[in-house]
Amino acid sequence: MMQKVKNGNSIICIFIIFLLIAVIASDVYKAIITPESQHIFKVDPDSTVSISPNKLNSSNVILIRLKDHAILMQKNSEEKIYPASLTKIMTAIVAIENLPDLNEEIRLTNSTFQRLYGAGASMAGFRPGEQVRAVDLLYGVMLPSGAESCIGLADQIAGSEQNFVKIMNQKAADLGMDNTHFENTTGLHDGNHYTTVKDLAVLLSYALQNDTFREIFTSSSHSTPPTNRHSDGITFYSTMFEELKNQDIIDGKILGGKTGYTDEAGLCLASLAKVGRQEYILISAGARGDHPSEQYNITDALAVYNSMGK
Repeated sequence: MMQKVKNGNSIICIFIIFLLIAVIASDVYKAIITPESQHIFKVDPDSTVSISPNKLNSSNVILIRLKDHAILMQKNSEEKIYPASLTKIMTAIVAIENLPDLNEEIRLTNSTFQRLYGAGASMAGFRPGEQVRAVDLLYGVMLPSGAESCIGLADQIAGSEQNFVKIMNQKAADLGMDNTHFENTTGLHDGNHYTTVKDLAVLLSYALQNDTFREIFTSSSHSTPPTNRHSDGITFYSTMFEELKNQDIIDGKILGGKTGYTDEAGLCLASLAKVGRQEYILISAGARGDHPSEQYNITDALAVYNSMGK
């Protein structure tokens, strides 16, 4: 009888050991397979942001300190939004990570432009048949928000925009962007193309770790070399820096950003700023207005960054 009890206890101990090993192995597997899901945001109870988010024009806002991913301000941060051209942050980082050579030349075909003209998409200024370096297309994506640059990169990397979007959605899943789904590379409105400002903060925090992305994101302008369609090349200007019009923040500098707008999304902005000795990212969406109006996404960013530390 005593022997049976001992055998029973041994079986239970072995089962518990195997269970513990399985749990540990699962955690290790997740850590190895999904290393990108590392941005765990926590609210900072000692935030020094003095402006109330309810005083901002944007309906959805999140402010993150990059060093420790602390949330300093948020407003409807997990509510579904349409990202408009903030989509291109994902387009750019996925392209960068899948391009073997940033200096390779890509030919923009007629089909690249077909759907975009009728959709009223913003364009960088390239032409059908133009042979362009991949890196110049990346600047075309981020600075003037060129839709043809997005399609050109997508076709080159994945064979089609549809296939490239699958990579975008996989990257979103890898990053833990659980409330995000992409339908295109450009941000043209689609009811099934959505995200949250919190998910976009996860994305931008990740993308800024890439030196190429950071260089492009923080550039105010970029000039391409001559091409077969532009003998003098093209010079791009950042839509955000153009709207800032030399305005800046009191105790620092807005380092870079990406604007976005559709009727459904409102005015949007993803920006990086240095205030004091720290870097911060601010994602906002849903501000009223349009391209000809006052840019309330920009005024919100200035208001938030200027309120820090007061």
